[in-house]
Amino acid sequence: MSPFAHLLALPVRAYRLVASPWVGHGCRFQPTCSAYALEALERHGAAKGGWLAARRVCRCHPWGGHGFDPVPGSEAPRQD
Repeated sequence: MSPFAHLLALPVRAYRLVASPWVGHGCRFQPTCSAYALEALERHGAAKGGWLAARRVCRCHPWGGHGFDPVPGSEAPRQD
C-alpha cells in the first residue's frame, strides 16, 4: 500500500476501533463498508481505492443497495 493509501486508511481503522462497536453491525453490504474501504485502498491505491470506498459509503443508506458487493478486481467466491 502506498504511503498516501496508508494515510487514508487511518480514519477507517479508527472508525473500526472506536465507533464501530457503538454503532453496531448493521452494514447492508458484505463485506462491510470499512472492510471494503481497506481492501480497496490496499488493492487499488489511494486514488482509485479512495474513490471506490467513497462511492461505497455513499451507497450505504436505507434506500440504497444491499448484499454481496466485492471490491472490483478481487476474487469473488464461487457459488455452486
